[in-house]
Order: sequence, then structure tokens, then C-alpha cells
Amino acid sequence: MLQSLSGQNSKNSFFKPSDSLNKQKQNTVFISEAIMASGALIGLNQLWYADYPKSNFHFINDNAEWLQMDKFGHSYSSYQLGRFGVEMLHWSGASKKNQLIYGASLGFVFLTAVEVFDGYSAEWGASIGDVAANASGTAFYVSQELIWKEQRIVPKFSYHATQYANFRPDVLGSTFSEKLLKDYNGQTYWLSVNLHSFSKKATIPKWFNIALGYGAEGMIGEKDSKKLITLPTNMEKYRKFYLSLDLDLTKIDTKSHFLETIFSVLNSIKIPAPTLEYSLQNGFKFYPLYY
Repeated sequence: MLQSLSGQNSKNSFFKPSDSLNKQKQNTVFISEAIMASGALIGLNQLWYADYPKSNFHFINDNAEWLQMDKFGHSYSSYQLGRFGVEMLHWSGASKKNQLIYGASLGFVFLTAVEVFDGYSAEWGASIGDVAANASGTAFYVSQELIWKEQRIVPKFSYHATQYANFRPDVLGSTFSEKLLKDYNGQTYWLSVNLHSFSKKATIPKWFNIALGYGAEGMIGEKDSKKLITLPTNMEKYRKFYLSLDLDLTKIDTKSHFLETIFSVLNSIKIPAPTLEYSLQNGFKFYPLYY
């Protein structure tokens, strides 16, 4: 029993943020992020770009594609990677200024490097829209810290399987992990609003959130030749908007720094909950549990 408690205390102590700058922890953060980012870029280059011809660096305008679902994905990813960078530097005891400068920019820097890869690929091209979306995710995090000194509105993500990948598995994915990343029809991007943070004197639970979501459906690829694909006659692209309940897991009181870390990671995902959907095509639709 005592050995178990000792192990729990040791784990809790490791995850506890330093009260002042711990250079050893800070160096660990910088080295770890550099290794992970380099590994991810090298792997991405080998798995994604190596099989396609190279070209001179060029830009494309893809802002009208995928009903902007890809742009929401870029903004979400930039925000979450930046949040990770900030929390890692907070753990090392770095100053708030350095957390925002060197931590929050992590997502923008990494995703801009990916955009450079796109720019040298003949198959794709660097997208100004993607870069703007990356910048918006970083700016969304930093602006809340500067205005409120906390994250009152958190971008989140949810996914459900759809039929559309069956028509274009080469574009929308053939495995679950590929579909999770590529099938925009099943993705939903949310802004989860913490009500208590806007009215701290009210008797609203600190963890209770309302979430506004955006999704789209009927997309099988912007550059496909429909003559080569047999599609349902009623298939059309359309946008969907959502109103749902959610939780801010970081607002749940716990004395465990380990649990706080786990909750912080999970807080990037929207929990399944009762949800109201609206689209011009189908009007209102209620889901007892949407994800």
C-alpha cells in the first residue's frame, strides 16, 4: 500500500508544473519538440510526398474546396499544437511571455513547414488559405490569453464514419485512421464555450459548456471525374451547423497533476452529447447522442 502511494506521489510530482524556470525541463521540452517535429516531417515526406513528382515552389487557391472543412482542420490543429506547446513550457516553469511566443507558435510553425512541402509538390501547392487558417488558430489561442488570461472558448473535434469513403477510398481513406484524417464528411469542428467563465458569479458548474459546430456532407473530392464514379442520384454538397452540450475537462477539480494532464489532452475532443443540427437541405434534426 505504501509503495503504491509512493509511486502515485512520484508520478504526480513529475507532472506538476515548476514554480519557476527549470532549465533542465525547458531543454527537455525544446529537444523533445524538435525531435518529434523533425520525425513527423521526415515521415510525412516519405509516406505522403515521396511517390509524387516535385516541382518549383508554387501557390494554389483551394479556398473553395471541401466547403472549407480543410481550413477548419488547419485552424483547429494549429490551436491544439500551440496549446500543447504552451502547456509544455508552463510545465517547465517558463514565463507567460515565453509560453505565448515560443509555445503558442508551435502549431503555426509546424503546419507552415508542411505547407512548404505542398508548395514543392506537383500534385498540390502551397495554399495561402491554409497559412491564414494556421495563423487564425494561433491567434485564437493567444488573443484569449491576452484578453481573458484563460481559454474560455476551445476548438474541438469529433468524427463519425460515413458512406462517402466507399466511393473514393483513394481520396477519403480506406482504413479508420485514413478516414479520420481525410473524410471531411464525417468530421465536425466545434467551438466549445465555457459558460461559467463568462459569468463567474452565476451558479453554473465550472465544467459545463455549450458547443457550436460546423460540418459538411456530400463531398467526394474536388478534382474527381464523376463519369468514372457511380454516385447516388440525390448526392449533393451542403453545410451543417450544430448546437450541443459539452464538458470542459480542464475545469474538473482534481488534486492529481497526472489526471489534469490526461484531461487536458482529452479536452481537444468533443464528447458525444445531445445535439441539434440545422442545414438548408434538411432543416432541423435532433440527435440524442451525436459524435
